[in-house]
Order: sequence, then structure tokens, then C-alpha cells
Amino acid sequence: MKKNFETKFTGWSFIAAALMLWGGWALSSHHVGEYFVAEDFTAIGENVWYWIWMYRIHIFGWVTMAIAMFALVAVISKRPFRVLILPGAGMVVVGTFTLAIANAYYYNYGAWGVGQTAGKTVAEIQEFINSILYTNQYVTCFIRFGRIFSGVGLVLLGAGLVKWKIVSIWLGWFTILFGLAAMGIILLIADNFEIYKPMFHVKVIWLAVMGVFLLRKGVNLSE
Repeated sequence: MKKNFETKFTGWSFIAAALMLWGGWALSSHHVGEYFVAEDFTAIGENVWYWIWMYRIHIFGWVTMAIAMFALVAVISKRPFRVLILPGAGMVVVGTFTLAIANAYYYNYGAWGVGQTAGKTVAEIQEFINSILYTNQYVTCFIRFGRIFSGVGLVLLGAGLVKWKIVSIWLGWFTILFGLAAMGIILLIADNFEIYKPMFHVKVIWLAVMGVFLLRKGVNLSE
């Protein structure tokens, strides 16, 4: 088992990503749904700067997750591992940044909308919401495909972890099953934002577990 500064940095990156993703979400004063509604801007406006900072922490959690994946690749992307590890981690990173961009939309429009709707009538607020509906609808595709891209990557990454026993077999299978679930829920179930939500929390658990394992055990590169 390889356990050194590289695996420690990677492990702490996974844990930091989990803490920022979940902490920013859990501590937020208001959660926006799949589409903006008038009540969102009222709730955000009650403590807009606090809401902004929690969302910033959450979004930087996605960035830190990408850093963790790049660090993992740097540690284990050697022959023969890299044929599965590189495309797997690459797809996870693509999905991660797709989700980060989608979340940046909600962050930007949420904060901007507070000013745009301040002092407006109900009809004017609804007109504003209608004006951003097209963009909002487009961003929902980013959410779905970001999860699908990540799911594909997790399946490939998990397959590499299992095949070469780079980490414990159960953690490799957890990665594969999580990836399959992330893809399957979105591809097989009609658009339902509420059903998608639990996958975010599972991803945070996966990040935390990966981080703790890397810190305690390191990686197996015996091949």
C-alpha cells in the first residue's frame, strides 16, 4: 500500500470537497428548486449576503472535487491502471464542472433577482420570472447531464479500482453502483427533481469515505 504526502493530499481534498458541498448546502438560508418562483427572491433577500457566501462555499466544493479527482489521477494513473482510471476520472471532472456551471446559474440569478424584484408588483415579478424561464429550463439539462456524465465516469473509475484492487473491493463496488444509480435514475425515471436530490447526499458520502480511506490506508499499486 502506498501511503505518503500524495495520498494524504488527495484524501484531504476529497474530505474538503465533501465538507464544502454539504456544508454550503446545509447552512444555506434558502434552497432554490428546479425553477425559480417568486418566493425564492423574497427568502433570499432576507439575508442575501449570507446566502451568497453559502452558495460560494457550495460551488467551490465542486471545484475542490475536481481537484481531488485530478490528484487521484496523479497518484494512480500508471500502467496498467490508467486505461480505466483516466477516462473514468476525466468524465467525473466533466460532470463536476457541468454541475458547477449549473449551480453558478442559480447562485447568480438568485442574488441578481433580489434586486430585480425589489419593490415590484406581483405581476412585474411574474414577468421577470417568465423572462428567465428559457435559461432556467436550459440549465436543468446541465443538472441532469452533469449527473449522467459523472455517473459514467464513476462506473469506469470504480471498475479500475475493483479490477486492480487499488482500494478495498467494497469501496470500488460502491463507486460502480453509485455511478449506475446516478445514470439510471435520470435515464429511466421521468424528469423529477425531488427524486434526483438524494444522489447529491450519496455523492457527499462517497467523497468523505474516499477521503478517509485514502488517509488511513493509502492506495494499492502492487501491479
